[in-house]
Amino acid sequence: MENKPIANIDYKAFEGKWYTLYSIPTLLDKNWKQTTETYTLKGDDHFDVLTTYHKEGKPEEKTVTSKLFFDHDKADGDMKAQFLWPFKIGYWIIEIADDYSYVVVGHPDEKYLSIMAREPKMEADVLVDIIENCRVMGYDVSELVSQEHF
Repeated sequence: MENKPIANIDYKAFEGKWYTLYSIPTLLDKNWKQTTETYTLKGDDHFDVLTTYHKEGKPEEKTVTSKLFFDHDKADGDMKAQFLWPFKIGYWIIEIADDYSYVVVGHPDEKYLSIMAREPKMEADVLVDIIENCRVMGYDVSELVSQEHF
């Protein structure tokens, strides 16, 4: 398997709330737990994203807003996340369930990884398969951290 964005995504089906179950975190979200992301399709070029999370060991919920841009001249899964204008980072959808029950978000350089689902849990055998696919693509799956959804 090659680390590359998938070609076709139904953006309306992708819209909505996702629970981040496991991730190889960025510097921004290194100590985040119980993270959710809600995607709202805006126009024909981006999603508005509302992220909620708890900092490790803290009870209060925090939120961050961002944008997720897509380009009709590229693979549907080849997107760019923008947390702070004008900076954008690679956001590749590298795997998605046929029924949009889970999604795997990777990075062009295999640096970051998020395994997200519509529910705060996932069948163990499905998770094992996803992690193995990511390992084959070049991700250091030993860096995966649980988001500790309860």
